Amino acid sequence: MKKGVGVICLVGGVLVLVWGHGITQSIGSRMVQTFTGSPPERAIHIYAAGTALVLAGLFCIFTAKK
Repeated sequence: MKKGVGVICLVGGVLVLVWGHGITQSIGSRMVQTFTGSPPERAIHIYAAGTALVLAGLFCIFTAKK
């Protein structure tokens, strides 16, 4: 059961990271990055959430009892 939750978190985290990458490649995001020199705050939050999900998924997968 724990491995299944881990796989779901891992896949969800990867999807969130891909979504965050798509946000940083948008025209509005590039304009913000041009003027401020850093990616928009929303993209940073999405990257952080995706990374947390991936790490939680890996933790669940590798600590699951056999």
